[in-house]
Amino acid sequence: MVEIGAGLGSLTLALVETGAAVTAVELDRRLAEALRTIAAPLGVEVVEGDALRLDWPGLLAGADPWALVANLPYNVATPLVLELLERAPTIERMLVMVQREVGERLAAPVRSDPYGAVSVKVAWWASARVVGRVPRGVFVPEPKVESALVEIRRRPLPATVGPTREAVFSLVEAGFGQRRKMLRRALGDRVTQEQFAAAAVAPEARAEELDLDAWCRLAACASSPTPS
Repeated sequence: MVEIGAGLGSLTLALVETGAAVTAVELDRRLAEALRTIAAPLGVEVVEGDALRLDWPGLLAGADPWALVANLPYNVATPLVLELLERAPTIERMLVMVQREVGERLAAPVRSDPYGAVSVKVAWWASARVVGRVPRGVFVPEPKVESALVEIRRRPLPATVGPTREAVFSLVEAGFGQRRKMLRRALGDRVTQEQFAAAAVAPEARAEELDLDAWCRLAACASSPTPS
């Protein structure tokens, strides 16, 4: 198990009790020192550092697979989840607590209100679902936002014969960058009418109407030369 934001180790110690081998990551130096005193004698590896800047392949080398737990602040939740999905393939599943709106975006199904570019990017790597909601009243001091628990399970990537991740993500970002517009307008300089037809995507559709498979088809056709 790897835990991000271990603090003073209340969850860390509970993980140890299950028999898990635990690596605990903590940014705050004072908390990391205290955690080392409490948890290191129990076999916990305590890593002081910023989770967004760690060498994750190096840190997780030597064990396979990993599971991750974390309570993530709003400003780092999305970039960190995407970073781990891309750079830490040995992490097969995650359970993260995030702000409710962030959790809903990470796990949103196609055509739902929270569905956006982040939802598609997570779906490229994994399946995600909200498995619990955490009311504000359980925290001291009480925050202004509610939280959600999101389970993320890595899955096989789309077929390697298809478009690259970069091609898909670039198109997704362009489409959702103007999500109120029809795709023929939002992507007018990137996808031709013939390429929309070849991908079986209606040019009148909007970004939130396309699931991952549709985005992959569209990216594959958009990167192919249009017959003259």
